[in-house]
This record gives sequence, structure tokens and C-alpha cells, in this order.
Amino acid sequence: MVKTRMNRLLFRLRANLQDLVSREEGQDPVEYALVAALVAFCAAVGILSLNGAIGKALGNISSNLGISIT
Repeated sequence: MVKTRMNRLLFRLRANLQDLVSREEGQDPVEYALVAALVAFCAAVGILSLNGAIGKALGNISSNLGISIT
């Protein structure tokens, strides 16, 4: 009798785990988070690369105008 209960309990547990694994509901938020992380990474790289270019451009402008930027 105890063995039969244990078998039923294990069978239900296995069925519930298979149900959780086969669901696709939780994938959308993960995909959105990955896309948001990719966009943030690209924005950070773009800002860092533009930082040097903007600094050089402002340095050239200030040297041409004779203004010292500190």
C-alpha cells in the first residue's frame, strides 16, 4: 500500500515536471530581457565610441577658436 502511494506520488511529480518543462509561456519575458540587454550593450558601446570622437571634435573647435577647455 505504501509502495503504491509512493509510485502514484512519483508519477504525479514526474507529470507535473514534464508539464512545466513543456510550457512555452515563460520564454517571452526572457527573450525581451535578452533583446533589452543587447540594445543596452550596443548603446553603451556606441556612447563610449562617440565620446572620444566628440571630445576630439570639441578640442579641434576650441583650438581653432583659441578657447581653452579644461
